Formats: sequence, structure tokens, C-alpha cells
Amino acid sequence: MGAGAGMERSRIVIAGGGLAGLSLSLALKRALGDGVDVVMCDPALSRDPHGDRRSYAIAAAARRMFQALGIWDQMVDKAQPILDMVITDSSLQDPVRPTFLTFEGAVEGEAFAHMVTSGDLTALLLDACRDIGVNLRPEGVKSFSAQGARTEVTLTGGEMVSAALLVAADGARSRLREQAGIGWIFWPYHQSAIVSTISHERDHEGRAVEHFLPAGPFAILPLKDEVRADGTVQHRSSIVWSERSENVPALLESHPEDLQAELEKRFGLQLGKIAFETKPQAYPLAFGVARSFVGERLALLGDAAHLIHPIAGQGLNLGLHDVAALAEIITDAMRLGQDPGSADVLMQYERARRADITAMGIMTDGLNRLFSNDLLPVRLIRDFGLGLVDRMPGLKRFFIREAAGLRRDDAPRLLKGEAL
Repeated sequence: MGAGAGMERSRIVIAGGGLAGLSLSLALKRALGDGVDVVMCDPALSRDPHGDRRSYAIAAAARRMFQALGIWDQMVDKAQPILDMVITDSSLQDPVRPTFLTFEGAVEGEAFAHMVTSGDLTALLLDACRDIGVNLRPEGVKSFSAQGARTEVTLTGGEMVSAALLVAADGARSRLREQAGIGWIFWPYHQSAIVSTISHERDHEGRAVEHFLPAGPFAILPLKDEVRADGTVQHRSSIVWSERSENVPALLESHPEDLQAELEKRFGLQLGKIAFETKPQAYPLAFGVARSFVGERLALLGDAAHLIHPIAGQGLNLGLHDVAALAEIITDAMRLGQDPGSADVLMQYERARRADITAMGIMTDGLNRLFSNDLLPVRLIRDFGLGLVDRMPGLKRFFIREAAGLRRDDAPRLLKGEAL
């Protein structure tokens, strides 16, 4: 739907061309058409996105948003639905890892999540943004200064751009958040996530596995099979291997055979022979949340607003919920002739996201503290709890709806698959 007749054209600058920033750019331009000038700024826009082989779980609500934005039909053949999930809890030395909890992957007639490659999804979003008229600028935002009804945004190339609103989607170390003087509550987990794509002999059949180990969770997430040039089919999965940070350098610098042996201890041999398909990379894990998600003519989006542990696979999805909320609030405000960067409009975004982000942060922090240890009394209590949930279908349905992002009747329209 385009902008209403007589609507004054406003400019919105989005700093940060990751999945959240690109999704917001597309959502605003699709909803408001010529009524808004969307400027997307990021030096990474000059690079080929297909080089990014990281994988993400896109929850059902976020998938519905991408459907509403018109790109999911192009993504579906590259996305692997998660058809079921198995949760185990053990020590690394245990010869058997008993299954304490299983989930079927379907919720409301669809998979609760799909695994996608970041590069594939980024490329689709870039093409869609380019086609619809988003102004893609391969340079960063250096600074900004709010001046009454506008904010003056200075790009790294020296150009100044006047905008009604600046959206900071520039990551957990957001320079724009810091410049705005917005506080950042932060603590490290002293864990790092080692991520890689793994090839294996047998079909994963769409199953995700989460092994809770003393050093942190080890997740095996199914990826779409890859057809090689010679016609053979390669089965693949993504791993998120949480490890104590002090152990990570020695692991990654060890002999390939030793690293392979450590992988096999955690991965197991249920899928046959395994091998690293991409070079393992490590990312430090931490908790972070902004004291405010808005400033003067500024809104924080995604990791610039919050950073959570990947134990529940919700980090990106939380940022996509930000996108859906902010896009809806801006669109509705502009159709009513309101200033999208005004304090009243931005406070709607603050109120819409604060409770959800706080709840998810508390949950992921608590789960990591509960499961990242090997104290016997704690293990007995948590394993009893997992087994109890496994025997309660109603509670399992509640948790799977939470993971799918479908728990709220008042969710933003995009997360319901509705156009703005």
C-alpha cells in the first residue's frame, strides 16, 4: 500500500545494513511508497553478501513477516524447516546422552522455524530494497545532531543528510547509541560461540539437537542439502558450540585432527562421518540492553538495543520483532500526518518493545546459568524439570509457540503475515 494523498515526504536514515536494517528499509518503503525517502547507510553494501555463510533460525512469526514483505517465496527453496527438536543434558564424558525433552516442529500448520544462510537472505533483501527504491549508500554514519524537527546526519564521506528520524542498527557496539548518551547495561558470559557448517553422511531429517554440556550448549541445526557440481548431494548442519572463552584459542589453533576429535565428542556419530565445511569462527557471548531504545530523533534496532545469549536461538528474531513494531508505528503515524521522529511516536516503540526484550533477556540469561554447569544437584533438578515438561503436552505447545514467536494476539501486523 502506498502513502496517502497529500502526505508530506519524510526522510528516514537507517545506519546498519544487516538483516534487521534491511528488513526495516523494505518494510517502510513497501508500506509508504513515495511518501518516504529511506536511506540505508553501511560500508558493507559494497560487498558481495553471498560470502556470509553464517546461518540463522528464522522463527515462524519472522517467516510470516518476510512473506508479507514479498521475499519468502524466493527464499523457501533455500530454507530448511526444523521438523523436530531433541534436548539432552549430560557431561562430555558420558557414554550415553539421554533425551529429556522433544518437540515436534509444527505449530499452527507450519514449521516453528526455518534455517537460512545469512548471505542468501541478505542478497534477497538487498535486491528487494534496490527494486523498490531504497537509497542504498555504501558508507557509514559518522555523527548526527538533532535540531528541532530534523536531525542532521553526517556520513563518513562528509555529506550531510537531513532526516526526520535516524535508526541505529549498527550492532552491539553502536557508536550512535554511545553518541546519543544512552546507557548500556552489559555483562560478559565468559563464553564464546564457535560457529561452523558441518557436512555429514546421513540425512538429518530436519532435526535440531541441543546438547546441554557443562561449558555451555552445543546446538546442531539442520541446513538445506547442497547439490554439488558433480550431482552428488551433501548433507549439512550448522553448529553453535558454546565454550568457555579461555579454552577457545587453544581449540581453534589445535591440529585439525585434534579439533575434529573435539567436534566428534560433542556432535556424536549419529549422522555418520562428519567434517568442517567452513572454517570455525568464535564470537564472545554477552548480555546487553540499552537503558532506552530511543533518543532525540533516534531509534535503536536489533543488537544496538539488546544482546542476548544464543541458547534459545532468539537473538535475530528479537531484532526482527523490533523491525515489525517500529515499521508499524512509523507507518501508522505517517498515515495520520504525524512526525515519525517525534518523541510521542518514538515512545510508542519504547513501550511496545521493553517488556518483550526484558522477558527474553531474563529467560536466556537464566537458562544459560542453569545449564552451563555440572553440579549434580542442579543437574538432577533441571533434568527432572525437562522430563516433566516432556510429559505435559499443553506446556510443550506453549513453549513451541514461544519459540515460534506466535504467543501474542497483539503482535505487530507483519508478524501475523499481514501487510502494513
